[in-house]
Amino acid sequence: MVESVFIGSRLKSELIQSFFVFRSRRSIKKLVMAPPPVLALALPSGTGRVLSIQSHTVQGYVGNKSAVFPLQLLGYDVDPINSVQFSNHTGYPTFKGQVLNGDQLWELIEGLEANNLLYYTHLLTGYIGSVSFLNTVLKVVDKLRSINPNLTYVCDPVLGDEGKLCCAGIGICIPREGENYKVVPVASMLTPNQFEAELLTGFREACNILHAAGPSKVVITSINIDGNLLLIGSHQKEKGQPPAQFRISIPKIPAYFTGTGDLMTALLLGWSNKYPDNLDKAAELSVSSLQALLVRTVNDYTRAGHDCQSSSLEIRLIQSQDDIRNPEITYKAEIYN
Repeated sequence: MVESVFIGSRLKSELIQSFFVFRSRRSIKKLVMAPPPVLALALPSGTGRVLSIQSHTVQGYVGNKSAVFPLQLLGYDVDPINSVQFSNHTGYPTFKGQVLNGDQLWELIEGLEANNLLYYTHLLTGYIGSVSFLNTVLKVVDKLRSINPNLTYVCDPVLGDEGKLCCAGIGICIPREGENYKVVPVASMLTPNQFEAELLTGFREACNILHAAGPSKVVITSINIDGNLLLIGSHQKEKGQPPAQFRISIPKIPAYFTGTGDLMTALLLGWSNKYPDNLDKAAELSVSSLQALLVRTVNDYTRAGHDCQSSSLEIRLIQSQDDIRNPEITYKAEIYN
């Protein structure tokens, strides 16, 4: 009886030991067989790789939520960094979320660099919420250009609209501390609206002043003159030479939308890269795409019984992907002589 108990105990011990040896061998086998990650950069991009540093909302389409999907539809690989992560945009009665600071942004950049993942053809920035974040963005520009000197930096100076200064603007415009607009000289393309252009320059002749500061391409995305809405574009192909300038007349839609500036800048990035010497054509495609999306948005809300003039509308981005990918040019540029 005692001997049988001993044999049973020994058999049990051997079975347990065999089980763990088997598990260990399986784990070792898995570790040995697991291939190293293939760098995404090993595959060439026919269009480009974009690092997009903008705001993010869980619900709705502003910032990266407005920019990433359209750029992907146009064929770009897009890596988003969220300068803030909010439950919804700040036009709602309340919002909750987190704000990324400069040190946290740089930590993400260091992680990418450590794995040789920091090659980008384009940098896109929008909402910049603090001085430290602004200074880190400037470091990011330097870092990316040390890896790819031909980096195109498209900056949407999110400062406000219709005469109202938005809280995002403290990263670009910090008059109380005597700061200059540090991003402007290092940008390749600037896409302010009328209010932002006036803040950045103080004059109506914003394009020429901004060219002198640095960017070769300037698109003032919305100017209200005598009740007419215009887009003004300017491309200085050679320093010291007069820029080629144009305008596009845009019909006003009787509604208020969120995320349209972020979307417009993304579209301008996407199309201007495809037509690098024809900013006017890139703007025609961008405006036509955006307007088709806004018309669809108004029509959808109207059919659902909503008064489109009583509140701001979340844009119908997903439903408008055909207009983003293959827009029909319905708004033509008029060249200034």
